Amino acid sequence: MPPKGKRNGGATKASSGDGKRKNKGVPVRNEGKSSDENETEELKAPSRQSKRNINKVVTYKDEDLSDDDVRPEGGVKLSKKEKHDEDSDISDDNEVTSGGEFVAKVKNPSGSKKWSSNQDSEDIHDTDESISEDESESKTKKDKPPPAKKPRVYKPLLNKTHSDYESLDFSNDKTTSDGERWNLKISSWNVGGLKAWVKKNGIDFLKHENPDVFCLQETKCSESKLPPEVKVGGYHTYWLSGEKDGYAGVGLYTKKEPIKVTYGLGKKEFDTEGRVITAEYENFYLVAACEYIHNGEFYKSQLVKSPLVSLDDEIDVPNAGRGLVTLPKRMKWDPDLRTYVKELDAKKPVILCGDMNVSHHPIDLANPKTNTKNAGFTQEERDGLTALLEEGFVDSFRHLYPEKTGAYTYWTYMGNARSRNTGWRLDYFILSQKLIPNLCDNVIRSEVYGSDHCPITLLINI
Repeated sequence: MPPKGKRNGGATKASSGDGKRKNKGVPVRNEGKSSDENETEELKAPSRQSKRNINKVVTYKDEDLSDDDVRPEGGVKLSKKEKHDEDSDISDDNEVTSGGEFVAKVKNPSGSKKWSSNQDSEDIHDTDESISEDESESKTKKDKPPPAKKPRVYKPLLNKTHSDYESLDFSNDKTTSDGERWNLKISSWNVGGLKAWVKKNGIDFLKHENPDVFCLQETKCSESKLPPEVKVGGYHTYWLSGEKDGYAGVGLYTKKEPIKVTYGLGKKEFDTEGRVITAEYENFYLVAACEYIHNGEFYKSQLVKSPLVSLDDEIDVPNAGRGLVTLPKRMKWDPDLRTYVKELDAKKPVILCGDMNVSHHPIDLANPKTNTKNAGFTQEERDGLTALLEEGFVDSFRHLYPEKTGAYTYWTYMGNARSRNTGWRLDYFILSQKLIPNLCDNVIRSEVYGSDHCPITLLINI
């Protein structure tokens, strides 16, 4: 409905009650006349409408509007003032063109005003006066553009894959309890896949450590598929893989050719998996063993997606929390291995080395309380190693360093465990009791990378 009351400048008024229309003189601009003649003229009142058209909406042409009127919606005229009260977006600077067309200037419809470089401070000052200080502060905060997002910074992964061999010191002057310097160096390393290990420059360890004997576990590669990089001059090499490709596997580098090399324990159940190589030397037996009994499944999906794990890595994640499905098999393996080394020890002293896949005491892992029911620290596995040591064998590292903490040889790839040294000591040199007087040192090369295990080195005088 049109607003009630008189119109500014004597504008016409439409009434829906009696159908009458009164005109109080609408000024009309006549372009053909002079300024004196261009005076206000009275428009003739329209004829009375019939009763049947009493409710008909009255519309106006542009010529019927005065300079002070605007065209409303629905055919009802509103003055500028009333229109401005209803719609604040209409500017006071409206214009009427030479053709009688009404033009309304519209203010910036958006909440935030964009001031041009030519506008002076007067416009801004007028706006500030029309709002309170609280509204001004709120508007300023609202109009303030959001802070730009900081570019994402990719932090380098803390776990390493390549070793800086030049910065490492491989020298060692340790002697026996009688002052005799070592004359035999044996190294052992679970490489976690020979092909991936080679790509991480693992083979360079041989050049810098320069061991007399080097034992490898988890090669996961048959002899026919060995990468050419594993051929190193000055060493005799021996390889044993399982019937299942990409599973277990052990290898042996030795400068001095052994008297005899034997493969397996003589137990068919385990010998098809490629777990043990025995080298007989003049004064001792060397048994390189891989005791990792896994459930035959690979859990790559649980690894952190990073360059630490290549597609060639066939990494067996310890089956912690998966019901220890292979524990019964492990309980068969331990007595068989114990019987085997006891028989050898009756002939010559034995050096047993490799991944025993068990942390013997709480000091041998970072989180013993939370791993008592996990593979590698169950009471059954720990009792199996205890039973072996009670048969006349010694954990050479704990013999030399009984109270040393933080000494680990395995770290999971997940959660940057190695950079935080959240690890396990799973790799051992276990000696016949009769070799302890010959022991010089047992070194954990934790700064050598290329696998989730690190190499260990035995220094002995024989």
